Amino acid sequence: MPVIGMTLSSMQGRRDKSPSGEIKVNSTPKVTEIREVKISTVDKKALDMKFDFTTKYTPEIGEITISGNILFLAENNEPILKHWKEKRQIPEAISVEVLNHLFRRCLLKTANIAEDLQLPPPLQLPRVKAPEKKENK
Repeated sequence: MPVIGMTLSSMQGRRDKSPSGEIKVNSTPKVTEIREVKISTVDKKALDMKFDFTTKYTPEIGEITISGNILFLAENNEPILKHWKEKRQIPEAISVEVLNHLFRRCLLKTANIAEDLQLPPPLQLPRVKAPEKKENK
């Protein structure tokens, strides 16, 4: 059951004030709608999932939101659509794959937007430190 495509429909970012002090960054993906679509090139039906990926900064210094759609090819769409209609949630069996895909793709885009807005990056980047000098006694 793979993610077979992803399209972005909007990217919005804002910085309200300059970052200072301790800043917490929280990124949250959310699927807002699921519907079945026919893919004529492979003659199969897939799930089209609308999503919002929001990165919020605390204290409130800015926010970045990416919206789009993911195409997901499942063995059987009916149980997934039924679960969605009943609980407005993605079944756990596929949510891990969908959410990991969203984090992987959207965090990279969010990092670029954050840099342009001069906000802290939404993920920890490795830092190189100079080696410590040993004192000779």
